[in-house]
Amino acid sequence: MSLFSFMGTLEIGFIFGLVAVGVYLTFRVLDFPDLTVDGSFTLGAALAAALIISGVNPYIATFCALLGGAVAGMVTAWLNLRFNILHLLASILTMTALYTINLRVMGKPNLALITEPTVLSPFMSLGIPNMYLKVIFVGLVVVAVGLLVAWFLNTQYGMAMRATGANPRMAQANGIVVNQKIYAGLALSNGLVALAGALFAQTNGFADSTMGIGTIVVGLAAVIVGESLFNSRSMLIIVLGCIVGSLLYRLAIAVALNADFIGFTTSDLNLITAVLVGLALILPQLRREWKARKAAKGDTV
Repeated sequence: MSLFSFMGTLEIGFIFGLVAVGVYLTFRVLDFPDLTVDGSFTLGAALAAALIISGVNPYIATFCALLGGAVAGMVTAWLNLRFNILHLLASILTMTALYTINLRVMGKPNLALITEPTVLSPFMSLGIPNMYLKVIFVGLVVVAVGLLVAWFLNTQYGMAMRATGANPRMAQANGIVVNQKIYAGLALSNGLVALAGALFAQTNGFADSTMGIGTIVVGLAAVIVGESLFNSRSMLIIVLGCIVGSLLYRLAIAVALNADFIGFTTSDLNLITAVLVGLALILPQLRREWKARKAAKGDTV
């Protein structure tokens, strides 16, 4: 693997670390399977690209993208809570609608940002090579956001959100407004995913209507890898573990694609993704079974 490919892998790994944190909030904290992220990732990229091309400041455009993702998450929550639509179906409906909305926002299937200013533009004068600058900037942003999310989850409001996911009835009995926490959790989750999409569009120079396909799979894989490596109850360790899991996941894919003796090509990316996600799901279960058998043997002795 070349240095350029390695730095590119780190860049994408950090960006999808935001997706992993967002997926963790819905799947683990709220226990709300949410497929909206496939659409909100593209929505973030589309909004940021369209606004930047229209002359809006890149930082304002990125913030608008975050807000757009938050609104998408709240729509999914609204469909689920107001009309009792199953959470998976509600998120699929929102994701499907977002495909058309993203096309409307961009006006065409893809937009180029190569000649446009981005969030990286103010730092170009520092003289840092572009491939290093992207990784440093994205890495600092993602780690900062991860620290903020970990802090939020340890606040009174964040712990109420965690209680909502763990036991909604008990949370409601203790005076927690459950529906409010679900709205806030899905808004925060999809806002982070849209932020990831906005950063991806600006660092890679384009936004495409199909770029969000499979985002949920990547996010889940990163969460599972992070949980397997960092078995902790600390929110800080868990959130940072999601980011590390995303980096390791992207590195594993990059190694598989660049290993000539394996014979994989870029067209095999979906197969590699499925295999890695399958292993991430299977290995923790096998490890638990092995520990259980070992404990059982110890008891019999």
